[in-house]
Amino acid sequence: MKKLQPIHLEDRIEEGARKFSPTAARNRDPIGKVLSPLIPNGACVLEIASGTGEHALHMCRLRSDMSWQPTDPDEGSRASQDDWAKEAGGNMAASIDVDVTAPAWDVAVPECGVIYCANMIHIAPWAATKGLVTGAHKLLSEGQICVLYGPFKEGTDTAQSNLDFDLYLKSRDSAWGVRNLEDVKHIFELHGFNLTQRTVMPKNNLILVFKRA
Repeated sequence: MKKLQPIHLEDRIEEGARKFSPTAARNRDPIGKVLSPLIPNGACVLEIASGTGEHALHMCRLRSDMSWQPTDPDEGSRASQDDWAKEAGGNMAASIDVDVTAPAWDVAVPECGVIYCANMIHIAPWAATKGLVTGAHKLLSEGQICVLYGPFKEGTDTAQSNLDFDLYLKSRDSAWGVRNLEDVKHIFELHGFNLTQRTVMPKNNLILVFKRA
């Protein structure tokens, strides 16, 4: 996956391997309130592009019944996730090197019942979205869900801040950009997923729930 260094869009504090994300600290509570009820009891959640690992730890603290599998193509991020996992009571597995643009990336991950991906598809090429959906189709069964969080463009209803953000992302990398919701829905539909929930989140973000038909 082509990416600038660093790929994240914020200044992060580091203490040894552990990284602290201001964005994660700000949005983990509202995300947790929406995401937690979507996860079945005892489920294993596969997170794609887990970043610092703070979201994973937060969700494990909210739901001690479930297990969480973090992943990331970035070695430093995986190290941070593994360091945060020390506080997850054994519910957060060792991070796995996963790049969803790679062929058959899904064979490297354990069986899961939910896939979660936050703030990834707009700071990656469109091939990452295609790869995510292709892998989700192989990993998830009927009724299981893939959940996305982040900014999206929605035609004339798009927030000006998301349009400005789109231009900024494209200035960093022409393959990046805030994705059109209709394009995302279409590629999921092609792979057997229906959009069953759209939840408006702070800062003009959305949580989208795609259920395997």
